[in-house]
Amino acid sequence: MSAAGAVPVSNGVGDKQYVLINVLKAVAAQLIVLHHLAFYGPMADHAWPLAPDLFSWLAGDARIAVQVFLVIGGFLAAKSLSPHGLPGLDHPLRAIGRRYLKLAPPFIVAMLFAVLASYIAGAWMDHDSISAPPSLLQFGAHMVLLQDVLGYEALSAGAWYVAIDFQLYGLMCLLLWLSGRLGQASKWRWVVPALVGVGVTASLFFFNRDSDWDIWAPYFFASYGLGALAWWASDPKRQPVAIMVLLLLIVAPTQLALAVDFRVRIAVAFAVACLLLLLGRERPALLTGHISRLMQLLARTSYSVFLVHFPVCLVVNAAFTRFAPELPHIQFIGMVVGWTSSLIAGAAFYRWVEVPIGHVFAQSPHADEEKITAAKVSGAGQL
Repeated sequence: MSAAGAVPVSNGVGDKQYVLINVLKAVAAQLIVLHHLAFYGPMADHAWPLAPDLFSWLAGDARIAVQVFLVIGGFLAAKSLSPHGLPGLDHPLRAIGRRYLKLAPPFIVAMLFAVLASYIAGAWMDHDSISAPPSLLQFGAHMVLLQDVLGYEALSAGAWYVAIDFQLYGLMCLLLWLSGRLGQASKWRWVVPALVGVGVTASLFFFNRDSDWDIWAPYFFASYGLGALAWWASDPKRQPVAIMVLLLLIVAPTQLALAVDFRVRIAVAFAVACLLLLLGRERPALLTGHISRLMQLLARTSYSVFLVHFPVCLVVNAAFTRFAPELPHIQFIGMVVGWTSSLIAGAAFYRWVEVPIGHVFAQSPHADEEKITAAKVSGAGQL
């Protein structure tokens, strides 16, 4: 499975957005773009002698940046669906449907761009990164985010992650709904963190160690669940004993799993969860300075950059293969052009596709249901 990622769906990023999350999303998104530029070539193949160690790292280990998005996804899902970690979600299917409408429409538009990009690139070069024209069934599988489950080739690198994010969010919704069936929130206050802890442990010791599961949410639930636990443990109003128990749910299974089978991706996920636990809720009244504004912009447009960067890089690769000499410095310039073009295209896609589509589907009469549900359970007490 190709390594790319994004859970960087816009969450109303503004001047009061969480600072650390902005920085993590912005940096991780750049690493994903650079990873694909280095991994899929052919520009990187020609530029490789200029910095072999750097290109080797980008083509390999840089893909671990996907863990940042997994953990942030769980962190923000807990914030949105169950801010106090209490059981219950009145309409899980409706919440899952809203998540689909947030993820899928921009994704489908981006897949159309990917098909067009493959057509253009195919006229200029012959390379295995170019996808064949999709069948109707293949494109339909992408529309319902089931392309990997149904065994179809992805139309763009990273398409798998949109499907996994949707699965993980849906799994969290179902866990909250199931926990609410067990009894009153005041009597079952620990059931949600306990269920998530069990899910994290199962993922760490079984699912995440078997690559056959990497098209399903349980494979990635360790990272996602650590993010959720980090949100609940970072609540400053929580009782110290409760914080200690939540910390135990984060630290104990992760460290034991790393001792049994060390995986860099899990170590990175654990580190990100710890950062979010300590600093994830920090958000000053107003971010100032050029760097802060840049981080906000890159974080806000990160999902759009994720969706369109591979088609853009594919066309740039094809153009430099067809029309530029195969000299290392020239091809390195091509990589820089691919990177910057991806950011520009992502900003345009955000402005003209993601935001307008989001406004259309935000008009649903149930658009604020998650906030209403959270408000209903918040009076039942905290852990």
